[in-house]
Order: sequence, then structure tokens, then C-alpha cells
Amino acid sequence: MPTVLYSVRPRSAGADNVSSHPPVNDLAIRVGTVNGSGSQSANLVLLRAINGMGIPCSGKNVFPSNIEGLPTWFHIRASGRGYVAHRLDTPVLVCMNEQTAADDVRQLRPGSLCFFRSDFKEDLAKLRDDITFFPVPFAPLAEEAFPPVPTDKGYRDKLRKVVNMVYVGVVATACGIEMEEVRTAIRREFPGRKAKAAEINILAAEAGAAWAAANLPMDLPFKVERLDVTTGQVLIEGNKAAALGVLFGGASVLTWYPITPSSSLAEYAEGYLKAHRTLPDGKRTFSVIQAEDELAAVGMAVGAGWAGARSITATSGPGISLMTEFVGLAYFAEIPVVIVDVQRMGPSTGLPTRTNQGDVVKLHYLGHGDCRQIVLIPGSVAECFAFTIEALDLAQDLQTPIFVATDLDLGMNLWLSEPFAYPEKPLSRGKVLDAKALDELGQFERYRDVDGDGVCYRTLPGTEHPLAAYFTRGTGHNEKSGYSERPEDWKRNLDRLALKLNGARAKLPAPVAEHDVGAKIGLIAYGSTHPAMTEARDLLRECGILSGYCRLRALPVSEEVSAFVGKYERVYVVEQNRDGQVCSLLRSSLEGTLDDRLISVTHYNGTPIAAENITNPILNWERTFSEHTTLTNGTGLPGESARGGDSSE
Repeated sequence: MPTVLYSVRPRSAGADNVSSHPPVNDLAIRVGTVNGSGSQSANLVLLRAINGMGIPCSGKNVFPSNIEGLPTWFHIRASGRGYVAHRLDTPVLVCMNEQTAADDVRQLRPGSLCFFRSDFKEDLAKLRDDITFFPVPFAPLAEEAFPPVPTDKGYRDKLRKVVNMVYVGVVATACGIEMEEVRTAIRREFPGRKAKAAEINILAAEAGAAWAAANLPMDLPFKVERLDVTTGQVLIEGNKAAALGVLFGGASVLTWYPITPSSSLAEYAEGYLKAHRTLPDGKRTFSVIQAEDELAAVGMAVGAGWAGARSITATSGPGISLMTEFVGLAYFAEIPVVIVDVQRMGPSTGLPTRTNQGDVVKLHYLGHGDCRQIVLIPGSVAECFAFTIEALDLAQDLQTPIFVATDLDLGMNLWLSEPFAYPEKPLSRGKVLDAKALDELGQFERYRDVDGDGVCYRTLPGTEHPLAAYFTRGTGHNEKSGYSERPEDWKRNLDRLALKLNGARAKLPAPVAEHDVGAKIGLIAYGSTHPAMTEARDLLRECGILSGYCRLRALPVSEEVSAFVGKYERVYVVEQNRDGQVCSLLRSSLEGTLDDRLISVTHYNGTPIAAENITNPILNWERTFSEHTTLTNGTGLPGESARGGDSSE
């Protein structure tokens, strides 16, 4: 493997000039444009060209939730160290939207580069004298590459989109991105019948590159160089990975209602199912139903699960709220169903195109009364794939709803991953009795715990045996599934369901823990926070702070989490929600005084979490702790645990 080239960004206190050490393979690019301008293709070309050079990278789209013409930004991260989390100090800015250009420039650190349209009414170069500005004639360059076609009534609209590819060529030349990789990425973005459009866009990118070569200094500081360390890896969205999990997990019924940011998961899954589950005679071995609303979608999924299908639905926070009653029914009637929640900002309609982890505890307690649900929390696109498959099996094994909690950042953005492992385990059906088994047993009571694990045996509708039938009730019932309001029957059922949930802990994805020798602090996180946490731990080490790290992957949490907390003097729980939901959940479940060790660090402004959103509050806390121990001669932190506040502040 070639040597990984990088230089560390100056991120210690007071290091505010991002160009003090010209970085190689430590690049971040932010493109500010407008929704519906066709910029997405150009941004993906830049990202894929960097990936083609073998440099670890990621792309994040920050876009409006409503109409065309509103501001949108695309963030590209390239790191020889393999960091793929969001980065706050973007040193290269491309301004294509005059509406936001001034604000975008004000956010830059000194020493950054700014490329902007030369036809802006305002000269951005007058805003700051610590930024290097380059006005670029994007539109004229695009028109040179794609001359007017008098007979083409749609020419101007096409030209508006081709303009974006000019900045691809400019940025590629400025940052050392290989033009051959740019050409390859363009042809990938415009395949097959779009080949003519590909060649036009290649000409536009080459025009931008030629202008940059003639007009830009050769010693610009922010560069990438080929690494070839990502060979065989893929760039994929979490929603697409989960959709592959739907296919490989044997789902036979998918119900959904469109809601951002989960819609693409269902759309991808439908495409995969049609391609791979359609027989030669045209018959399909699956059913995909777009329902009239989320309530209908989950009702159909629960009904399909009752009928024996491996059923799944996908939604987001507002849809989860509508699904509550059906989820409670499935929990108490013990019907298998999988619900994928791609989380977004709330409350209410919230910000549909911003990311958040605000549904986690709601999912865990969703339903009425004494409900506790199982929640799988993937932290990578590979786990989006694997946990969707796992959820479909667990729903069958445990006869209960299983949630998969991702979020917009993980679900809709591109992440680098090793190819997914082909599932080795056969699909599980759980405790299902067929006619032969019923003959051998001679009796069947739907809600009797025969094995002592809280999981009862079930039959499927259509089983031809006189013992197979039973009533499915969401109301009180006894072991024979007969209606009952007897206190002892109700309590027996609730105790058995609790036994089932507690026993399930051993079957859920275990937390992943790492320990630095000599560390006094621990870190706990989950989901899409993981990439930022990996980088944050390195930054903390550079500041002399060692840490342990426990990544939660499921609720309810296992006993391993208590053991982890017990190892450290302080444990920071990092979350992307305001109220520190999982921190509160841990406080209520830890034994003794372990809960006093927890400190909540939260990030909830809707942007993807960055490493600095983790390190800054932790460094402040550690500084406070150090000062306090000095003043009190080593008596430690105050006795109460406090929240760290919004890490974005």
C-alpha cells in the first residue's frame, strides 16, 4: 500500500489560519449554489474524481426542503487519514449563488480560497483582505464550450446547468484533482443515451481547467495527490445500502408513504426487488405498496407480518408519530414487522432536509403503556445493509416490531465503504408451527411460554390443521388468546414481554468498545456520529487527552455499557439531539452512582456533526475539571452531572 500523504490541519487553540501549513490530501470544498440548478451532477463529479484518485472522501448535500431556486450547499471532504466526517473549516469555497455569497465568505477562516462568478453585482473581494479571491467568467467559458444552438429552445436552460461543470475544471486544476478522473466521472454521471451530454460537460470542465491553468497561481496551498488506498471500496448512500438489505434480507412486502428523507430507500428497494425478484414469466415474488399515508403503510406492514410475510416499511419522525397505535398493537399481539426510521429535524414538520437523532428514545418507548421496543442503530452504510437484514430476522425470531434508526446524514449522503459481506446465515422464520408440528404436539396455545424465554410459538394463516386457528387480539388476552380482563392474565403477559425483551439483548448487535491505555475519560456515541468521533479522538490525543470509546448499536443497551462506564472517571455521551436522550436513558438504567459520571454533549442545529463539535465542549469540560481539582486539592468534579450544551455554539 502506498504511503498515505497528509498534513495535519492546525486546529489547536488560536490556530485560525488554515493555510499556515499547506495541506496535502486534507481538503474540504464547499459549493454554494441554488436548488434545481443542476449542480448536483457537477458536485458528484468532483467527489467521484477524488475517489478515483484513491483518496478517502465523502460528500454531504445541504439542500432546502421546498422549491427550486433556494440556497443549497455541497460539502466535499478528502482526507489521507481516512476522515470522512463533516468539516467546519472549509478552505475552498465556490460561490455560484449571489444570494448567499457574502455570508458564505464571512464564514471562511483566514487563508481560504474563494472562487466566484465574475458577473456578481457585488465584488466579494472587497469583503475581506485575508481571503484569496478569484472571480471566474463561468458563463462565458460555458458558452465557449457549448455554443448557442439557434434551433434549440431549451438551450439556455441547458447552458445554465453546463456552467456548473466549468467550476469542476477550475477547482480540479486549483487543487490537483486529475482531469482524466474528472472525465471518467462525467461519463459515469451521463451514461448510455446521455453520452452526448457527457461530451458537452467534458468540454465545459476542460474550459474551466484551461482558464485556471492560465490565470491561477501554480502554488495554491490546498492540494490532493493520488493515493490509491481506496481500491475496491464503493461510495454509497445509507438508504441505498438499506435497500439492498431489504433485498438480501428476504423482505416480501414493502409498504411506504413518501416522506423525506426515507423515500429514496423505498424507491431503491422497489428497483432492486423488480430486478431480482421477478420470475421469467413476469410474476413477482414480492409486493410493494405506496399507501395513502403512514398510518395505512404501517397497518399494511403489520397485516402482512401477521400473514407470514417478512414485511418492512420506511418513514421518518412525523410518520413514526402516526404509526404509534399500530406499533403498540404489533407489540402486544406479537406480530413481526420492521420499521426503518430515517431521522430528520423536529418537532412538528421540522426541517425535512436536515439531520438529527431526535427519535431514538421515542422509538424505544413507542406505543401505549408499558412498551419497550428494540432499536438497531447502524453507524455506517455497511451496517445499514447488515442491520436491515438482521432486523428482518429478529422480527421473526422475537415476534415483535424491530426499528432501524438511521438519519438523513447517513441515509442520503455518500459514504465510502468496503463491499458488503454476502449474508451467510439462512433467513430465520422463528417459532412457527406447521401442520406436522401441530400433529406431533397435539395442542397449541398462542400466548403460552413453552421454552421459558418469553417467545411463544405461532401459526400462520392458512395452516390446514384444526389446532392452528387463534384470535389475534390487541386487547387483554390469556395464554389461549381468549379475551381476558383478569389482572393475573394481564400481569403475566406484561412480565413475559419484559422477559422476551431482556432476553433479546444477547441477540442484538453488541456495542463496540475501544480503550486507550491510561485514559481517564470515556466517550459514548451512536449512529452517524461515529465518523466524527473517530476523528475527534485523534484530535484529543493531540491535546494530550486519551479516551475510551463505546459505540452503541442497539437499544436496550447491554450490560457491557455499564462495565464501560465503570472504567472511567467521566464519560461524555455525544448525541445529535437537544435533550441528550440516550444519556438520560443511560442515567435511568445504570446501577449505583455510575450515572454521576455521565456528561451530555449535544449537537442539534441540523448540520452533520463535525469533530470540533465533539472536541470543543470536551476540552472546555476537561479544562474546568483541571481548574476545579487545582482549587479543591483534587476533590474532583461537582457531584452532579451536567449537560454540555449545544456543541455548535
